Amino acid sequence: MTMETLVCKYFSLICDGSIYVTQYFAIVSIILISLFFYLRSNGVYLVDYVCYSPPNHLRVPHSHFVEHSEFCNFDQDILDFEMRVLERSGIGDESCMPPPVHEIPPNCSLRNGVAEMEMVLFEIVKDLLSKHNVHPKSIDILVSNCSLFCPTPSIPSMIINRFGLRSNIKSFNLSGMGCSAGILSISLVKDLLRVHKNSLALVLTTEAIAPNGYQGKSKSKIMTNVLFRMGGAAILISNRKQDKKIAKYELQHLVRTHLGSDEKAYKSVYQDPDKDGVVGVSLSRELLRVAASALRTNMRELGPLVLPYSELLRYVWSAIQTKLLPSGDQKKIYLPNFRKAFEHFCIHAGGKSVIDAIEESLKLQKEDGEASRMALYRFGNTSSSSVWYELCYLEAKGKVKKGDRVWQIGFGSGFKCNSAAWKCIANIDPNERNAWSGIIHSYPIEIPVFDC
Repeated sequence: MTMETLVCKYFSLICDGSIYVTQYFAIVSIILISLFFYLRSNGVYLVDYVCYSPPNHLRVPHSHFVEHSEFCNFDQDILDFEMRVLERSGIGDESCMPPPVHEIPPNCSLRNGVAEMEMVLFEIVKDLLSKHNVHPKSIDILVSNCSLFCPTPSIPSMIINRFGLRSNIKSFNLSGMGCSAGILSISLVKDLLRVHKNSLALVLTTEAIAPNGYQGKSKSKIMTNVLFRMGGAAILISNRKQDKKIAKYELQHLVRTHLGSDEKAYKSVYQDPDKDGVVGVSLSRELLRVAASALRTNMRELGPLVLPYSELLRYVWSAIQTKLLPSGDQKKIYLPNFRKAFEHFCIHAGGKSVIDAIEESLKLQKEDGEASRMALYRFGNTSSSSVWYELCYLEAKGKVKKGDRVWQIGFGSGFKCNSAAWKCIANIDPNERNAWSGIIHSYPIEIPVFDC
């Protein structure tokens, strides 16, 4: 019997006088309560996640990086440029590169790209599933993102083949979407879970370093060789009610911003061949300005969802004053204090200058960017997975408490700025094994500052 039929039946009984008023109100209450639970959307829960921890023999100290470049016969001008970028990047000596990049010259073959994906993803998926005793066939949805490497069969197919996932699994692969693709994957899963009730989703976020090294002489493209390092994360997402009891976080909001209609934003991170025909990804001088603009646009949509009324009123009042006051007396529009909406910030570790710019834009304190700086120093720019290394750092430090709110901010080519707002719903154990285990006591450290 449908809900409409049920309602019509009982209203006809009322008209006939077959049901007393008290019974009528009881029936209406039951129907309304049933409707509430029937129409209420399930929450989206982050059960757990695992970040890849590369073996120590793959680390790339600065001296190793420079020596390797010399053996690859780069011009002295290029070597000097690489060293300047490396010194100011905020990346330390413990970050890692996949085995083919350690070869001279680097072996950028398809085979090695696949081997890198298997090395990273097979390990973190195995760790995540075994950690919670999740059988592979219980996974209903599989989403992966890797911007610059799109093999056939796809990355999800590698996982399905390796772990024996179901034949009717809903699998998706996102490519070409830059460092913000990790949050885009969460967005896709969130939308899928609205349709597919009582489902468990596995998200894989990574970038392939081995097949995408640039071997030309364009400085705007060489920067990617200096900044990017190997890494990845596997995330378990669920809308099943029983998983709320074991989940770490609940997704509160997810806001996506795309500035692709602006030509400078569109070209700020761009893959194309240089004048010699060597393909690489260039980072334009406009990148920081574009990122700041994308963040402002994203904040305008996220702010009303997360900020307290006091901050919203101050913002609205300053905007009104700006419109009404004469041009000579105008003041800057008030920037809301997002520290009143979030206890923790995970800013994409794209580089020291990126973190500095976002901190300044949001008027954050030094401790708010600690996780981002330390993840950049220890693991380098791991692209879309960087915000998970940062959250992992906060947990290992014992900073995340039940009820705390976390803002993950991702930037990517296109140009995109994406935000995910999470609420911690569990008591996090800082001693739980993760990518920071055994080294967390050494952090935070003071990162050397070089003059420009």
